[in-house]
Amino acid sequence: MSRLRFVFLLPCLCLLAGCNMVLLQPAGDVARGNRDVLIASTGLMLLIIIPVMVATIVIAWRYRHTNTAVRYEPKWNHSTGLEVAIWSAPLAIIIALGALAWVSTHLLDPYRPLSRISADRSIASANAPLRVQVVALDWKWLFFYPDYGVATLNELAAPIDTPIDFKITSSHQMNSFFIPAIAGQIYAMPGMETVLHAVINKPGVFDGFSANYAGAGFSDMKFKVHGLSQSDFQRWVEVVRSKGGVLDRAAYLRLEAPSERDPVRYFADVPGDLYHAALNQCVDRAAMCTSEMMRLDAEAGRPTAPMAAPTSGMAMPGMDMSAMPSNASNGHHSSMNPKD
Repeated sequence: MSRLRFVFLLPCLCLLAGCNMVLLQPAGDVARGNRDVLIASTGLMLLIIIPVMVATIVIAWRYRHTNTAVRYEPKWNHSTGLEVAIWSAPLAIIIALGALAWVSTHLLDPYRPLSRISADRSIASANAPLRVQVVALDWKWLFFYPDYGVATLNELAAPIDTPIDFKITSSHQMNSFFIPAIAGQIYAMPGMETVLHAVINKPGVFDGFSANYAGAGFSDMKFKVHGLSQSDFQRWVEVVRSKGGVLDRAAYLRLEAPSERDPVRYFADVPGDLYHAALNQCVDRAAMCTSEMMRLDAEAGRPTAPMAAPTSGMAMPGMDMSAMPSNASNGHHSSMNPKD
């Protein structure tokens, strides 16, 4: 019966053929670094997990009740050598994992500008960075290309071997921007801006999506990422300019309304300050920008200089000096002299 059960389970393994191992097949140098950390940390942990699992089976089998050939020591309770092995191996692995985490956290910091394009190419040999401003809407992604004056909805394109500088925000709620083949995920938050540096090293079409539950349309909050050659990217920009519509403040407010499964759209007429307005929650001109609000709050919180005491003969604003008692220059005579 157990053999038949195993045979019936074999077809279930075929379902694993549909898995996309994108984290282990990166298309960019940053994602490749993330993959290497994942493999190295998993390998270090397996150094202790596998021996423990094997030892559990060996001990259970060796000291089974029916095995009378082994020595029976019911009062055994200590072994210095065994204690050293039990504690030193995990300690060494924890130290190695800590060192790996420390180094990789700094090297793969999303805010850290790229130091290379690939393992064999320095940043000096790369093209000028491509700036992309990202806004997470409900439930779609809006991409601004400030250097080209265009924007796209639910489609991202970038030339290969070119640094990409993402600046990311959200319109209403917290979200998460994730392109597994290119870089790690980073959060998008209303009124705040996060930064992500990445690069695509090979042409292709990759998946991007929201990695943070954000409501009813979360499951379809996806977009395609196109890794193109420099010439193909320039042609893509021309297509966006020729087919794109207008994305002014009024159009943005309409686009901001919740919707699901939006098709790809292009915008060729985009105000240069629209992303700044979206970041500061003031696309609607009736709303005060959060940057202006913070500036006013900062000014209100500044300590003011103490007012100097008025000198003789100097009137303070709003004070009627004629109603004040007069003092003689020598005797300091006052009309409130107690002798009067």
